[in-house]
Amino acid sequence: MRRMIDKGLEGLLVFLMAFLVVDVLWQVVSRYVLVSPSSVTDELAGYLLIWVGLLGAAYVAGKNEHLAIDLLPRYLPPRKERALRLFIYLVVFLFAVSVLMVGGTWLVYTRFRLGVTSASLEINLGYVYLALPLSGCLTAYYAADNARALFRSSNP
Repeated sequence: MRRMIDKGLEGLLVFLMAFLVVDVLWQVVSRYVLVSPSSVTDELAGYLLIWVGLLGAAYVAGKNEHLAIDLLPRYLPPRKERALRLFIYLVVFLFAVSVLMVGGTWLVYTRFRLGVTSASLEINLGYVYLALPLSGCLTAYYAADNARALFRSSNP
């Protein structure tokens, strides 16, 4: 199951990144070559960056390649290092659930409920903020799965 999620997320991130590059390229061409700047490209680039940033953060957290200060674990004995890593996975899981999933879902709900739309694209901002609970679900899943794998490796 994890490989399917990884591959799907990788594909989505590649698509979003490619779309972001094309969008910004069109923004530059329309502004400097055609001397008629597009009104939607700047807003779209910001929204795409939100999605790439949040989903990318979930992806690298799942791969354990996120930015981390690993000075302390290096000097701990293996048993304490495992306990520290489990604690970190727990904190990440709790953050993902409480802030990203619960808070993000509330933000999405209120944007849809209030009918808040973007200025140029005129899309409901709930669609933009859907990246928060989706990223939270993925981050929580990865934290739980990483903790499970670490726990299994320490208990034969």
